[in-house]
Amino acid sequence: MATTACSIPTVARSVAGQRRAAKSFNGDASVFAARPARASVAARAVVVVTEAKAKVAINGFGRIGRNFLRCWHGRGASSGLDVVAINDSGGVKQASHLLKYDSTLGTFGADVQIVDDSHISVDGKVITVVSARDPLKLPWKEMGIDIVIEGTGVFLDSEGAGKHITAGAKKVVITAPAKGKDVPTYVIGVNDKDYNPKTDHIVSNASCTTNCLAPFVKVVDEKFGIVKGMMTTTHSYTGDQRLLDASHRDLRRARAAALNIVPTTTGAAKAVALVLPGLKGKLNGFALRVPTPNVSVVDLVVQVEKKTFAEEVNQAFRDAAAGPMKGVLAITDIPLVSVDFRCTDVSTTVDAALTMVMGDDMVKIVAWYDNEWGYSQRVVDLAELVAKKM
Repeated sequence: MATTACSIPTVARSVAGQRRAAKSFNGDASVFAARPARASVAARAVVVVTEAKAKVAINGFGRIGRNFLRCWHGRGASSGLDVVAINDSGGVKQASHLLKYDSTLGTFGADVQIVDDSHISVDGKVITVVSARDPLKLPWKEMGIDIVIEGTGVFLDSEGAGKHITAGAKKVVITAPAKGKDVPTYVIGVNDKDYNPKTDHIVSNASCTTNCLAPFVKVVDEKFGIVKGMMTTTHSYTGDQRLLDASHRDLRRARAAALNIVPTTTGAAKAVALVLPGLKGKLNGFALRVPTPNVSVVDLVVQVEKKTFAEEVNQAFRDAAAGPMKGVLAITDIPLVSVDFRCTDVSTTVDAALTMVMGDDMVKIVAWYDNEWGYSQRVVDLAELVAKKM
């Protein structure tokens, strides 16, 4: 099980070559793109060419936006992305403070500073901060933005997210389930090989629960064949719920999040069919929102075609975790609880001790996921994929 201690400097390591004096920034974000470097060896000049990185803007600096930046920063110079802009209504003061200090993740190990009223710096890397509610008014063309991470939860269809394209961006990654059939959904480790850079200009990274569910469902379906199944996600409360009882379109979500177990809907199980079409109509489920701030757990019960037993099911997960789904799926034999999965980099961790088989064709699987950090790692992965194929 791959884990990352989000709040310590080992994750927030500085990015070599990105430390530039904030006061030298002249408003032109292009100065932060990678450039060719020259080195002299003996009497012969050697030219070392560094590939230009894709310029990234984050639209909406909320939970996923800030997690995305931390995850990207943690990858260091190996990343093919260069975050150059943030659009958030809170401005530089809110953006810098909430990035540095986080009640769930802990204090960010990077040096976060306000440069001026439109720029912050992260370990010396200067990032422009703008505030515009209408994507059409964003300076993506002027800044040469390649990819927008759409994290507001508002612009979820091709019309809304497409405004970033109109404003000058080349690609958009939506950090939520998309609305409309014209926006393709990709889950890393499941169907990301289907990404088509010629046609897929706006893509969805699905939901955190679909990212947990789809990888291990793919393993089960390929190995044993899924007939049908039901899922329950015991999910941490989110910003969509209410701190105290207050109006909400969902009467159950209108109740105090920290005081209740709140049953509510989720499209995560059905959404699996978007990335695994063969499972269309075979899965459904619902969510129980619980009074914890982070880390959730999926409980899936499926009927399978091939007769099996618990250890055979777990062995299929072990093989996947060591092979094609390494870095996406993990399996643990240790008796852990939710807090132990905080800041796990993988999308899903199967709890081997809880795998059950009734008869020989009814299988129960339990898998943990950090619904913020693990999901944000996959957003970075998807953005890296988009950048690589631009």
